[in-house]
Amino acid sequence: MPVPAIVFPADPLNPRRPDPHFAWEARLVRELGGEHHLVDHDALLAGRAEEAVRRVPEGGGPLWYRGWMIPSRDYAAFAAALSARGGNLLTSAAGYAAAHELPGWYGVFEGSTPSSVWIPSAGEAAGGSASAPGPGREELADAVARLGGRGPAIVKDYVKSRKHEWHEACYVPELADLDAVGRVVARFVELQGEFLAGGVVLRRYEEFARASAPVGTEAGAGVGLGVGVGGTRAVEARVWWLDGEPVLVGPHPDAPRDEVDPDLTGVRSLVRTLGCRFVTTDLASRADGSGWRVVEVGDGQVSDLPHGIDATGLLTSLIAA
Repeated sequence: MPVPAIVFPADPLNPRRPDPHFAWEARLVRELGGEHHLVDHDALLAGRAEEAVRRVPEGGGPLWYRGWMIPSRDYAAFAAALSARGGNLLTSAAGYAAAHELPGWYGVFEGSTPSSVWIPSAGEAAGGSASAPGPGREELADAVARLGGRGPAIVKDYVKSRKHEWHEACYVPELADLDAVGRVVARFVELQGEFLAGGVVLRRYEEFARASAPVGTEAGAGVGLGVGVGGTRAVEARVWWLDGEPVLVGPHPDAPRDEVDPDLTGVRSLVRTLGCRFVTTDLASRADGSGWRVVEVGDGQVSDLPHGIDATGLLTSLIAA
């Protein structure tokens, strides 16, 4: 049976080498006896998928991608271009979107993750670009009502938040203040610009156990939903799952020195229900000690690793999958 190879982004300045951010992973793949190929990430995002994959050998067989995030529509073109060369991404375009975008995974994890509602962008709903203007007041009022109408929330798109502009473009202290909701959402949409993914999401804010170091210090910046109102950050764990089993557990990449030991008891069955082969879950412990919550779900191919972690087990598992 063919052994999967791993596709990494090429260095934009030297396309025969892996992007410096992923060079250590590529080197480890070689040390483990695996094979890797390179793709032009810039060409892929520019809509030139066939050009992007020209360095991947024809008849490449099964493939994993490990690299920078790719919008779901570009990932579909990526998969098609590789297929035309005899390569087969082991995460399908549909599977990628299901794990990468909140509406794809939220239904499975509802109840184990903060309550959320979303408003597709006008461009997304029309099948075009997601960089359309943000939602209007009536749409926001409807979304606020669906989320319960009161209490704090955070703003994000289907994939990312603006956590480092916490008060400006992420945190809403009170949903009942629709003017404040509108200001934060408008600023978020403005800052995301052409990179707005899918639409606007409102998520119920929850308090998590906090690290002692404030946001932006050497110990790590705020992550996910975990930035506290007082400027401290939540301690989060990132878990990589392959075929429903955890193959690597570590701290979130924003705080690689954190020690984490998340309870995965209730998460394994949810990951299996989602049905995506290679995913990540970011977990945080509630401040009241009542258990761990799923903060985010992601596609494992585009989920970053924390600096200094031993990824031998993860990459060995991918090569053997």
